Amino acid sequence: MSENALAAGTVPAEPAQAATDDAAAADETTTFAIILSLSFCHLLNDMMQSMVPAIYPILKERYLLDFAQIGMITLAFQVTASLLQPMVGLVTDRRPMPYSLAAGMGFTLVGLVLMSVASSYPVILMAAALIGIGSSVFHPEASRVARMASGGRHGFAQSLFQVGGNTGSAVGPLLAAFVVVPRGQSSIVWFSAAALVAMIVLTAVGSWYRRNRHLAKPKPRKSAGEAVVLSRGRVLFAVAILVALLFSKNVYSASLSSYYTFYLIHKFGLTVQAAQVALFAFLGALVLGTLAGGWIGDRIGRIPVIWFSILGVLPFTLALPHVGLHATLALSIVIGLIMASAFSAILVYAQDLMPGKVGMVAGLFFGFSFGLGGLGAAALGEIADMTSIETVYQIVAFLPLMGLLTALLPKIGGPRRRVGR
Repeated sequence: MSENALAAGTVPAEPAQAATDDAAAADETTTFAIILSLSFCHLLNDMMQSMVPAIYPILKERYLLDFAQIGMITLAFQVTASLLQPMVGLVTDRRPMPYSLAAGMGFTLVGLVLMSVASSYPVILMAAALIGIGSSVFHPEASRVARMASGGRHGFAQSLFQVGGNTGSAVGPLLAAFVVVPRGQSSIVWFSAAALVAMIVLTAVGSWYRRNRHLAKPKPRKSAGEAVVLSRGRVLFAVAILVALLFSKNVYSASLSSYYTFYLIHKFGLTVQAAQVALFAFLGALVLGTLAGGWIGDRIGRIPVIWFSILGVLPFTLALPHVGLHATLALSIVIGLIMASAFSAILVYAQDLMPGKVGMVAGLFFGFSFGLGGLGAAALGEIADMTSIETVYQIVAFLPLMGLLTALLPKIGGPRRRVGR
């Protein structure tokens, strides 16, 4: 400190600035830890829920179930996992519940324990429904907290959160194949430990959520001239466009996640093991694409990412049914990388479209994501039975054309004005 400064009685700003920087760095570290915690719990949640369809062969053989009864198990899970999500989000938008994340995971824990000891078909249905309820509570609230902790990097936060889910969905069937199938239905109870770990982590996240509820409130506009104000009709129209885009993405993704191994085995004569390796390469591409989509969307905007991730994949989907084995494997990875970037961009765009309704929007789009994927897989299965597995990929190749609907999405930002009536 200089003598002049001492004489003047002034205090240099450096220490105060350093303290402010340290506090900001500590806060950023804390919020990043929250997002990572949510991503980890998303991995555990989706790993556990992906085990439900993975154990169908065991349940079918042990309880002599027909395919209609298997479909009812899927329905019990999907109804609670998909349809309840928007309602959960709407309720928690109005009345935040910081510890609902841990409570929701408790439903999953009970569902897994019940599934492991179920000795009748009705109990299996009840167990599947409870696992679905846990998922319906987790997704909208976890998405809200990830946005709260994002520090304005909404796309990156949602992508990191979604990467956990994609990873869990890929790992679940593997664990079912190597643990549950050899050891039987009762071994499902071992995975309740994952639900317990998630409950502990989510309790800590809930404490942070309770202390930082103010971050969930929409930030006020800096001036009256910064953003477009959309009428209710325009908002609903934009949401309908987003759902249509999500439909094209999820149905095509379902064609690969559900039938890609059959396609490779039937067309190229691959072994089951080799086809599974190819499927996991595709699922790995989904993880990388999801993370990249949010990061890029924060920098160039959501609409360009939506354009590229859906319409941009069209040349590759059109080529896939007509190329050899190695080109098919390469194209599937490229398709996964590009197409996976859409979900985070669509979700964050929708949340920006309807500020203050983060939970409802997350519930709506996660619910649609589950529901559309399930319906798409079922419909494609019917097409494959009536025609061939190759025909499925020739048909779904044109789904990315729906990316042209992106042109109808309103631009969020720019001069504030009233649009529509």
